[in-house]
Amino acid sequence: MLTVQVVLFDGFDLLDAIAPYEVFCAAGMNADNALSVEFVTAEGPRAVTSGINGVKIEASGRLNPERAGIILVPGAAGDVEEDGPDSIPAILARAMNTELTGMIRQALGQKDIVVATVCGGSLLLAMGGLLEGRPAVTHHLGMSVLEATGAVPVSARVVDDGNLVSGGGVTSGLDVALYLVERELGPRISHAVEQLFEFERRGTVWRAAGMAPVRLKTRTDDEPNIAADKTPMTYGTPDNKLTQASVFEGDWDTTVATPVGKLQVKLSISARNGMIQGKATQGNETVALLNPVLLDNKLTWSLQITKPMRLNLKFEVAADGDHMTGFAKAGMLPASKLTGHRVS
Repeated sequence: MLTVQVVLFDGFDLLDAIAPYEVFCAAGMNADNALSVEFVTAEGPRAVTSGINGVKIEASGRLNPERAGIILVPGAAGDVEEDGPDSIPAILARAMNTELTGMIRQALGQKDIVVATVCGGSLLLAMGGLLEGRPAVTHHLGMSVLEATGAVPVSARVVDDGNLVSGGGVTSGLDVALYLVERELGPRISHAVEQLFEFERRGTVWRAAGMAPVRLKTRTDDEPNIAADKTPMTYGTPDNKLTQASVFEGDWDTTVATPVGKLQVKLSISARNGMIQGKATQGNETVALLNPVLLDNKLTWSLQITKPMRLNLKFEVAADGDHMTGFAKAGMLPASKLTGHRVS
């Protein structure tokens, strides 16, 4: 029997979870009970509150990351524009910081388990560092954030990467579930469910198979160069540039106020040999500043962090004496305020 575990967490999106649940239930009825489906949580049986009007759904079991079958992770429902505790990033971060991330990591290591996500569910996994280098899709508003986590965003309704299947957008839960039913039980069962629901799957399921499309457009000088982004930035040696750069030299204690809590980051910046270089330390992790650029008395750079979640952040700061102010941003997420002071 094919088992499906639909994972719930506080603040989950109702349609992300319920639409696939109904598809799998209908498939089980049409397949003579060859499929079973249940709601689970990382903690065990409990009532789970959705992010839409606080609807409670009773989860009957605890997620088993070793049980063969399908594990489906929905996204969150909350504020899209705001950055408070009820925002979608904050809800996803709280879910990520439970046992769920470790459980999904374990499940992805099993040969007989398929992990599926709907809408922001892929962001939940990506923020936990589980989708590094893997093609995936999410809601269109979160595609830049998905890329910032190190995943490979693919603009498709459903993306199949073997043991990882993701869907973009809230209603894509129907498409993901119907595709998985076809993949695991065959097209006749999936077609029977489509007829019952009077719904046909949307779009081509993207897979890394077959001929690759010809890329007609070549990179122009104003497009990003990933290789160049990893080299120190040469800013020249005019006196005014040297003076501007010296404003940022030294060691800094900074705080970044993000929707999921404050990050304490130590910066070490130098301007020598015609180059601006630096490193950032968060906890016991130290990484180099990527592509530091000095322009109009502001210093910008990119930074890869893993805590409290996996993100590639873009920074822009200004210095006034021993005080630093600015912001950090990842994709479409609201900018997070940065403040700091020079310690040496």
